[in-house]
Amino acid sequence: MVFKRLMSIVLAVSALLAAGGGTVMAQEGETQEVIGTYLPGEGELTGAVKARKDGSVTGFRKDRDACAVTVDIPETGFFDLVFTVKGQGGYKENYVWADGAQAGTLVAHSDKEEQSAVRRVYLEQGEHTIAVTKYWGYIDWLRLDVVASAPFDESIFDVSPKLVDPEATEEARRLFSYLCDEYGKHIISGQYCDTGANGWENMKIAETNGGKYPAILGLDLMNYSQTAMDHGAQSHTTEQALAYWEKGGIVTLCWHWLAPEKYVSGNWYSAFRPEECKMDLTAIMNGEDEEGMALLKKDIANAAAQLKLMQDAGIPILWRPLHEASGGWFWWGAEGPDTYKKLYIMLYDMLTNEYGLHNLIWVWNGQSGDWYPGDEYVDIIGMDIYAGERVYTSQIDQFMLNHSYAPTNKMVVLSENGTMIDPDLAVRDRAMWGFFCTWNGEFVLEDGVRKTYSERYTDADMLTKVYNSDAVITRDELPDLKTYPIKDGG
Repeated sequence: MVFKRLMSIVLAVSALLAAGGGTVMAQEGETQEVIGTYLPGEGELTGAVKARKDGSVTGFRKDRDACAVTVDIPETGFFDLVFTVKGQGGYKENYVWADGAQAGTLVAHSDKEEQSAVRRVYLEQGEHTIAVTKYWGYIDWLRLDVVASAPFDESIFDVSPKLVDPEATEEARRLFSYLCDEYGKHIISGQYCDTGANGWENMKIAETNGGKYPAILGLDLMNYSQTAMDHGAQSHTTEQALAYWEKGGIVTLCWHWLAPEKYVSGNWYSAFRPEECKMDLTAIMNGEDEEGMALLKKDIANAAAQLKLMQDAGIPILWRPLHEASGGWFWWGAEGPDTYKKLYIMLYDMLTNEYGLHNLIWVWNGQSGDWYPGDEYVDIIGMDIYAGERVYTSQIDQFMLNHSYAPTNKMVVLSENGTMIDPDLAVRDRAMWGFFCTWNGEFVLEDGVRKTYSERYTDADMLTKVYNSDAVITRDELPDLKTYPIKDGG
């Protein structure tokens, strides 16, 4: 794994208690029934978490600090966990658990009282333990309201098959038509594998689950960055993409874009990290560093040359540049959403209009609504989730959160994952991600023993379950995408 970090952001929704406390205000003026209200100070406190006289708790300053409350569920179903919280010193995130399984994250934006909801948690009739544990810490937790979830809105799966590029190639339109047809019905399998179709990750997956391969192959354009080429790095990404397409598979590309050599201050091979390069991207995007802009455009030209080879070969690409921007751990996201959006839009304009690349299906992976560049630049919304070892939950809260970013319906996919999700839970919760794409290396292979499947994150039984599920599409189950009917009306 080149560089990953656990990423988990929860949807913070407004949920104002009505007079009498019997309902919570939901979206568009609807009300939802409050099943129970609980004071965390009456729960089980761990570490430095302390109860106050009013029943609230404070603390969450050290690892293992936690507070757990027992809730009583009268009837099996889906419930929203609405936390009333305050941050201490600004924005804070902390983990939420239901019966020991991570359910989401609660967010406190400031030191003012607010509600943060983890939505559609499935709970059976009886008692359950809801816990908050430290991530960033430093919150006051005032109250927990357990609220009956609103009925699931199936219309979110009604996604237009028309791509944002009006000149999209026939191959791209066919692939996107297929993805839209399957959205809400099946989850398409995927795997990052730097060495291509017959790389160790793919081979171990097929060997472990009875011969089925992932439908999507994930590759990286990193070594086509000018800095990598100047240091003699080699890449076979273009050839690997062609080979997988010819085997009937789908290709997705990310780009760990290495900063231009001029700005590298540390290790060149990890110069996608801001701590390894000294570059003022805001100055570049504002026209204050013309040389920097020229260097970025040189890199874009390098990437465009490879993407053009793929277009000429008839390969449509699920293109995911400038990924995980809001995390701040890549240079393209380190200076905030405004600078990032300028770069994203420039990249879209150059690749589409200047270089004539129309085989790209644009997967935006900013991971926060403030970073969304606009519907006209996004075909698919991607979320990367590294939930922890053998955490097989459906991530429904994150799924719903990502659907909220765009003003119109966009397909939402699990563009990277560490642990795989249980397909039965995805179907139950309706967290029908358009596709998943497991990251490479340790998430599939034993450290240092690349011929052995690693069960650290996804055990072999779950891998077999995923790849043989009726809800999951593998490579052998894909239609002939070269002839798939175009559904966009064009």
